[in-house]
Amino acid sequence: MKELLLLSGLGVLALVSGLLNLRKIMMPLVLTGLLANIGFCIYDWNSNELVYNMLMMDNFALAFSIIFSATAFLWFISAKDYFADDNNFSDHYALVLFTLTGGLLLVSFTNMVMLFLGIEILSIPLFVLVGSHKTKLRSNEAAFKYFLLGSFASAFMLFGITLIYGITGSFNTQAIAVFLSQAGTVHALVFAGMLCILMSLAFKVSAAPFHFWAPDVYQGAPTHITAYMSTVVKTVAFAAFFRVFQTSFGAMQEDYMLALAIMSAVTLLVSNITAAVQENVKRMLAYSSISHAGFMLITVLTIRTHSAGILLYYAMVYSISSICAFAVLKQVKIHSGGREMISTFKGLLVRNKLMAFSMSLALLSMSGIPPLAGFMAKYMVFVAAINNDYLWLAVVGVIASLIAVFYYFKIIIVMFGNTPDDIDNSTIILPAHIRIVLVICCIGMLLLAVMPDILLTIL
Repeated sequence: MKELLLLSGLGVLALVSGLLNLRKIMMPLVLTGLLANIGFCIYDWNSNELVYNMLMMDNFALAFSIIFSATAFLWFISAKDYFADDNNFSDHYALVLFTLTGGLLLVSFTNMVMLFLGIEILSIPLFVLVGSHKTKLRSNEAAFKYFLLGSFASAFMLFGITLIYGITGSFNTQAIAVFLSQAGTVHALVFAGMLCILMSLAFKVSAAPFHFWAPDVYQGAPTHITAYMSTVVKTVAFAAFFRVFQTSFGAMQEDYMLALAIMSAVTLLVSNITAAVQENVKRMLAYSSISHAGFMLITVLTIRTHSAGILLYYAMVYSISSICAFAVLKQVKIHSGGREMISTFKGLLVRNKLMAFSMSLALLSMSGIPPLAGFMAKYMVFVAAINNDYLWLAVVGVIASLIAVFYYFKIIIVMFGNTPDDIDNSTIILPAHIRIVLVICCIGMLLLAVMPDILLTIL
């Protein structure tokens, strides 16, 4: 409960920060609040606090709260210039903090109503944040597309919850699980409701074939918001996905396992094949995000292993790598007149060695090259898939990873290749906060590679 009060209180305070002239202290206040949230989660470990029979602050919820708070902490530091607008800084702070509040509901719900409220509290501020570059047509288009399609996804979820309630007579996830386990056969309306919830959550995590919105929205949104959506938002959405299908619908595993496996395989292949032909780095990273959704989706299938720990570990590794990659992309974009093509990375090694090294480490980790943390994360997913009789899905994952190596290395080769004379070789001076983020991310990718048990064994 302390965590929910803290995040929502920070959001309300951010709303009036402009009136209270808190601009200079807002960033330190938010960062302190996120650290306090992590501290509360550690303090409440093993408490299993039940909040009004709606939320359960168990170790699963606390672990994912720590992960998304730590990721948001790094994101806020890297996105410092996003909050530089004198007129809209309080709105931006409030919207982001309210998405974190929705994220906390999604990782801890024990009631389907809270699942829906969490999705809405998370999504509605994102609609505004995606369109926060009001003078850019692409940002407005992305916000409209995200709002329109997101509304349909929310409607599907609400309809699915209604069908589940109509048959089981309860919104409580444990009560639904008990009802389904005691029922001799699965009622057709229960199956239809589960399918609606599956489609809605698949949209939120951008899994194929519900991924078509992601590349356009990610490309049109401000770069910092794209980084936020592909890390914090994806982490909490997958936590909700995992929680609802491993609890409420646990008795229906035979009915949805094959559909999830096919969805994961299609997500892996379609996203990586499409990413391989992209020249826009931001759009390429969007398809990369869809690809990693395919890997994380496998953890929902792996019921015979510590799949919650694997999902937690994979989400943290991917988030650190993605924050690092987007931070470098933003700086390259600033120093190249707003361009975000692969060619803009030419000569980056000469212009700034830290940026080139950090970007390479992030891309190598996301592609699964040993001995980086990304390799360990994918290895754990493959082992879990094989142990759960999904050898074919592990093979698809390996093929997808090989395709990913191709398009990730296109950027690395450009950064470390010979620099043509007509390319700007002027040194890029990084702000201090960006250097701090890149160093922390690099250390994190290396540390999690040699010490994966930090996250794998806590759930």
